[in-house]
Amino acid sequence: MLQDNLILEHYGLNELNFDTIKSYRDRFAEVKPAHPWNALETKEFLYKVGAWGKVRDTHKEGVTLAGLLLFSEERIITEVLPQYFLEYRESKGNEEWTERFTSQDGTWSGNIFDFYFHIHEIVRNSEPQPSIASSLTEVLINMLIHADYNGEGGVILEKQPSHYVFSNPGLLLVPTDSVFSNTVSQLRNPNIVKLFSLLGLCERSGSGLKKVKQNWSLHHYKTPAIDQDVSMHRTVVTLSLSTQERQVSSSEKDTYHTSATDSGNNFKDVEKYQNTPENNVEIDSYNKNKYSYNKGLIEEFKSYNNDVNSFDKEDNYYNNESNLYNNDVNSYINNHNSYNNEQEEDSSNLVNVENIDTKLWDIAALAREKKRLSPNQMEHIILELCKEKPLMLKEFAYLLERTPDGVRNNYLTKLLRKGQLQLKYPNQPNHPKQAYLFNKKDIEK
Repeated sequence: MLQDNLILEHYGLNELNFDTIKSYRDRFAEVKPAHPWNALETKEFLYKVGAWGKVRDTHKEGVTLAGLLLFSEERIITEVLPQYFLEYRESKGNEEWTERFTSQDGTWSGNIFDFYFHIHEIVRNSEPQPSIASSLTEVLINMLIHADYNGEGGVILEKQPSHYVFSNPGLLLVPTDSVFSNTVSQLRNPNIVKLFSLLGLCERSGSGLKKVKQNWSLHHYKTPAIDQDVSMHRTVVTLSLSTQERQVSSSEKDTYHTSATDSGNNFKDVEKYQNTPENNVEIDSYNKNKYSYNKGLIEEFKSYNNDVNSFDKEDNYYNNESNLYNNDVNSYINNHNSYNNEQEEDSSNLVNVENIDTKLWDIAALAREKKRLSPNQMEHIILELCKEKPLMLKEFAYLLERTPDGVRNNYLTKLLRKGQLQLKYPNQPNHPKQAYLFNKKDIEK
């Protein structure tokens, strides 16, 4: 297998598509407006991001294999990788494709960067729920960065009315049963990962598919399936859009309906499912996934600083300012913060996913997609969430994919002081169900 850092000495800038490079640089500047690489000439910029290489002992230069895949054109890419092929196809359930395009059709560059954003637009326009669209593009980026582009069969995304199928050459580098819980990244194409991660489109934490599984569980869809075809050397991921049935106990129904009445969430119309052996297998699988998620949630919070270093740097800078401001904090907020610290260390303080409705999940989508948001953007999202229902700290952390400490210190405390939020139990800061409410009086002032 060719390494994606391979330097192609006979392939220079003329072999690249400058419209794609401009698109990449524009997005890079949007994500990192103050970055010093924005001022670099094209070749030096490509060198910094890993798309251009220099052979030290011969002083020769050239496009890297990663640079060729992201920034060149199909005809040139296949000179180096004859099996290279990209395809998107869509049907209404019959054998005819209602929409189809490939890297060979000549109407676009045919490189993987333009392929990603073309499909991203299709998914965003066809899937009304941002959380579903986000998960689909997460699997798409996973497929593109882990594919073996020297393998046969090409990279294919197929959309059917009831499911999506993602298929790519190359077998998994980790055991199949650990893909949805893995937090260690095994990279087949580290330079391609770097090029996409610089735009904030992926991370090296190995947690992408884990988040997809959690999101699918939130929507009560069937658990994503991964198949490995060893003979064809291919990996296939199937995302079903069908809901899975599960048995609901009497005590759970009472708790569920009470919660639905209080919060007005979208899950109050719960069906009664038949208790058949077949369903019970599915129920057991669902519950195991749910409990596995809850057990891993606290550990996931603790690992966020490793997952998103650039975000942590921003948070640390913000915390330095917040600490100066916090010297004169009111005693009830100090007590409140102390209580929350104790609660975060309590492994029983877990988020009930069923209490998080899809509208809340969609409101917070931008925060999950972009790890670097301005304080104003994050505060706006938090306020919009609180307009829907009172939320606890652990629920904010789950929805925003931020650490509880970061959410409280950087945003919630500030919004409390500004009077835009208020505590549900202001006279009982240590209340076990303490939550944050949107202060409607602030609007009336």
